[in-house]
Amino acid sequence: MKRITGTLAFSALLIAISIISLTTWSCRQKPAEKPVMVFMTDSVKLTGEMFDLVFSQVELDSMRSGLNDQLSYYKEIHAVKLDNSIPPALLFNPLPAGFVLPKDQLPLDWQQKREVRLPDDKADLAFYSVADLSVLIKTRQITSVKLTKFFLDRLKKYGDTLKCVITLTEDLALKQAKKADDEIAAGMYRGPLHGIPFGLKDLVAVKGFKTTWGSVPYRDQVIDRTATVAKKLEAAGAVLVAKLTLGELAMDDVWFGGMTKNPWDLKQGSSGSSAGSASSVAAGLLPFAIGSETWGSIVSPSTRCGTTGLRPTFGRVSRAGCMALSWSMDKIGPIARSAEDCAMVFEAIRGSDGIDKTVIDAPFNYDPNLQIKNIRIGYFKNLFDKDEDHPQNDKRTLNEFKKLGASLVPLQFPDSLPVESLQIILSAEAAAAFDELTRSNRDSLMVRQYQEAWPNIFRYARFIPAVEYIQANRIRTLAIEEFNKLFDDVDVIISPSFTGDQLLLTNLTGNPCVVLPNGFDKDHHPTSITFIGKLFDEASILEVAKIYQDATDFNKQHPKMFLK
Repeated sequence: MKRITGTLAFSALLIAISIISLTTWSCRQKPAEKPVMVFMTDSVKLTGEMFDLVFSQVELDSMRSGLNDQLSYYKEIHAVKLDNSIPPALLFNPLPAGFVLPKDQLPLDWQQKREVRLPDDKADLAFYSVADLSVLIKTRQITSVKLTKFFLDRLKKYGDTLKCVITLTEDLALKQAKKADDEIAAGMYRGPLHGIPFGLKDLVAVKGFKTTWGSVPYRDQVIDRTATVAKKLEAAGAVLVAKLTLGELAMDDVWFGGMTKNPWDLKQGSSGSSAGSASSVAAGLLPFAIGSETWGSIVSPSTRCGTTGLRPTFGRVSRAGCMALSWSMDKIGPIARSAEDCAMVFEAIRGSDGIDKTVIDAPFNYDPNLQIKNIRIGYFKNLFDKDEDHPQNDKRTLNEFKKLGASLVPLQFPDSLPVESLQIILSAEAAAAFDELTRSNRDSLMVRQYQEAWPNIFRYARFIPAVEYIQANRIRTLAIEEFNKLFDDVDVIISPSFTGDQLLLTNLTGNPCVVLPNGFDKDHHPTSITFIGKLFDEASILEVAKIYQDATDFNKQHPKMFLK
């Protein structure tokens, strides 16, 4: 989750003050009756004004009984214990009117016949891609056990330096690796992830291990289930070696053990909230990791650490067994060294499980041999024109595609709707997800307590009216329709990663994106570019990303202090 920078905090403070004076307890109490809450009309009037509402005195007097009734309903609702895993009955669907899902799944070619040799210097394995490691495993040039021990050693050597690991799952990893070797020796090869070590962002539950959510109040939490994404990776033969850090409750890069570091600059945090996933992959401690995104939590750390991240379409990957922050915005995806690696991981984790009701099954027809002439590419001209982050690198990316023979179509990023204001959707859902934390006052245990940190957001989000939450989602419908019309003319859109409201809008519409390194800034920190795709068309953005990465070497550069 990207840090929210809304303007609600001051208003929330005023609202809170008004609410304090909003009610008085009446002494008009009959035997065996509950106390009656009497609402002061002046305070109701003031609170209404906070919500851009004006009521007459007659209307204020008329509301008293209804407000009392609603308060009693709230108290009854609060008496029901709701676990974080229980979703609301209303399910978000990102499909615009008339959207037709593709039906036919074609065979996938992972090009495992390529020539790959074990390096003379074993340390070089740290930065081998999943694609290359899969060939080494399949051809039995290295065993999964040896590869797993290699990455476990690197995690032990550098994990504390980067503060990127919460739990090493060493015993489980060696058991899974031994099973992979036995299966491969017996001719039972599961695919390109078979025997490959990986890590999970520690909001993904694995039975028998702590799932801390990076947060002090949950640091000893053990969830008695294994998340679907972890089960799917195990079924693909992948080897879980670590549970990785995340910013506390999926915000930023600070967790209860400190700040996760950027391997390119240890004075910097790795950004968040998939902090440990990006940091560990960038430093060569893991070939790939699983992250999650609600509003930038794959894009931001992948940018900071120079990794390649895939944020799938909303409803592509089950979130069952993962911490809920926003039921209508959370997405699970891979962070790796290349688009090709992300494609391999995505193929393993996508698809329904019968638990997460938002998941829609659709084919994934990724073609690693796609020619640039066979795909239509657009770019947000108005965002490139006002790009201030690293405009030279971003414009160089466009020029690279022109050199490759692409005919780029200029597009206008839509700006007719109040996108920034729609962040109240996330705030309201997050406050509901952590209602018990706020109500119990255990939010005071969290590491970060500044105005824009979760504890305060959860508090002032209580004052978002249900009507406004629904209205925001109605505007969201308009945004979905408007944004997806852009794909009538193109298959992929190139965009600066953080300019304008692109990141928030595409997380609200549910469109997929690939973020990948496209150069360095003046301080030699990685920069990134983003490729946005049609709903349920991860294949096109991954294909275009692979074409770009085959023509450049930014994803093949690594932080020097971790090369050995």
